[in-house]
Amino acid sequence: MSSTPSTSVLPASLGTLVDPPLLGSPITLSSSSGIPNTFGQVYQNTGSLPPAPLILAPPKIDISVQDYLLIEAVNTLRASSAAARERIKTREEEMIREGLLVISASGSSAGGPNTPILPNTPGKHTISAEEEDLRVRLDAMGAHVGANIAERLLLDKARFNDTLDAIKFLCKDVWMALWEKQIDNLRTNHRGVYVLQDNTFRPIMRISSAEGPSDSLKRAKIYTALPAGVLRGALSRLGIQATVTTEILLLPQCTFQVKLPKGT
Repeated sequence: MSSTPSTSVLPASLGTLVDPPLLGSPITLSSSSGIPNTFGQVYQNTGSLPPAPLILAPPKIDISVQDYLLIEAVNTLRASSAAARERIKTREEEMIREGLLVISASGSSAGGPNTPILPNTPGKHTISAEEEDLRVRLDAMGAHVGANIAERLLLDKARFNDTLDAIKFLCKDVWMALWEKQIDNLRTNHRGVYVLQDNTFRPIMRISSAEGPSDSLKRAKIYTALPAGVLRGALSRLGIQATVTTEILLLPQCTFQVKLPKGT
């Protein structure tokens, strides 16, 4: 005799989740008319995500291998970025000695390794040029992975009718293939901005720092660059050129903001 899955009620802000989600039960979003968001806008619920198939294919990527890959990728690309910037600095110094490069009034050459820190999300800490170089590399790697994952997942699927279907594809299919779960919350302001929230995001679940929670949040930020690139790459394979940014307010929760071009 088969048993009926039990139902657990989550806080109203997160909606209800029929347990277990891997059996294909849908995630029902909160029914409130508007939800304040940490990005400073009010988003409307998009409704229930479609249920996953009752019989799921094996995960496309081993989840433990992802953890090891991300750790090594961050360390390796950080060293690679530092080496690349050192080479640029050496070349600039040689050009300065030869009189081929003029130092700006700020004491650094435009675009050189001494470029000032870059602005990050409004109201948040700024990031150094070295950290931005690392983020760009991780994002590019993730975009390549995401594009190929989307191609595999869409092999036997019909073309999506609108962008909301594409976003739900990220929330359900891509999340399930990579992190063995569905997204916890999906919101939109109906003006091309979608907010995807994962309350227990796997890549940052085990991050901690002896310096305290604030330092842990700062360190965790770089580990979301590759997943953000995965989402961007998956959407690009669908013909949607989106901008994906991340925000972490409390570990291990992570929020992805997907901004689509106007008219999409």
